[in-house]
Amino acid sequence: MHLDVDKADFHHVRMVDGPVTPLGPGQARLSIDAFGLTANNITYAVVGEAMNYWGCFPGVVEDGIDWGRLPVWGFADVVESASDEVAVGTRVYGYFPLAGELVIEPGRVDDQGFSDITPSRESVPSVYARYSVTTADRIYDPARENQHILLWPLFITSFVVDDFLGDNGLFGATTAVISSASAKTAIGSAFLLAERPDLEVVGLTSAANRDFVADLGCYDRVLTYDDLTALDAVPTCYVDVAGRRDVTQAVHRALGDQLRHSMIVGDTHWDSADDDTEVLPGPTPELLFAPTQIAKRRTDWGRDGFETAVAGAWSRFAPWTDRWLAVRHIAGPDAVEAAYRALLSGKVDPRIADVCTLAGS
Repeated sequence: MHLDVDKADFHHVRMVDGPVTPLGPGQARLSIDAFGLTANNITYAVVGEAMNYWGCFPGVVEDGIDWGRLPVWGFADVVESASDEVAVGTRVYGYFPLAGELVIEPGRVDDQGFSDITPSRESVPSVYARYSVTTADRIYDPARENQHILLWPLFITSFVVDDFLGDNGLFGATTAVISSASAKTAIGSAFLLAERPDLEVVGLTSAANRDFVADLGCYDRVLTYDDLTALDAVPTCYVDVAGRRDVTQAVHRALGDQLRHSMIVGDTHWDSADDDTEVLPGPTPELLFAPTQIAKRRTDWGRDGFETAVAGAWSRFAPWTDRWLAVRHIAGPDAVEAAYRALLSGKVDPRIADVCTLAGS
């Protein structure tokens, strides 16, 4: 079973219970045990064509509808294998379609995991085709699987946000302003940026989420979206997680030439209306594509150096999330679809995150 999303209308979805196909030579069947649903998954849909996220797990066109398969992050177990290099019983973490199972062709096997070399995944960055074997994963902790599912892929982006800004000397900024401050990518970014000396971290959020964001303790100051005139005109980097052009315009207008860098990270407000008529003062917003910075750091530091740096940051972050993150377990196709629709509508408590499985009622 899997969830199909109409690429032209994200509210139009269907659950499909397809036949189990036999394995071909060298293939393996992964039973998807648990996966996370967060605003990040909606971003995958929004930029699915531009960033080729839909290409990871190709859908079908039926009756004029172009169906896509929504990517998720989670854990799976190898339940059948025709590969000499991947054994039944292996537990892995990685990128999956929102489905009950996935047939892959394991390749590029090493001591830490393997990649899916299925042709459809050749056109995507390697991080989206790579599966980590839990027994060799330096950050894996069975007691923290829920946080691994929900936060690890977002935390990688948070790490890259912080690292990219640091790698560029914060562009000379003394303040970092982060929109959608209640989003988990924003929280991870704020947590890491707050560790930098002499940098003020300001969170932008809705009035409804202000208290939650302020209580986190990783933001020096919290402003609501209707209070952006309170931004101080000091050298600032803007980290746009919200994807709201009206907020971006307001930040650019408030800071003008003091805005040293404007970074586009996400699109949590995916349905906000764009207004392209205004030329923004300050620097042109630039999309941060995490795999590019990851590839740079793997070159700079080597694979082990990069993974050691990320694991060290995660070891500080994961325990800290215990104070504010509540995990909700969602089981069964109907409940999972309802959780997806709630995310799409934006009606989600930032304190709660969903770990899902299609098994169950």
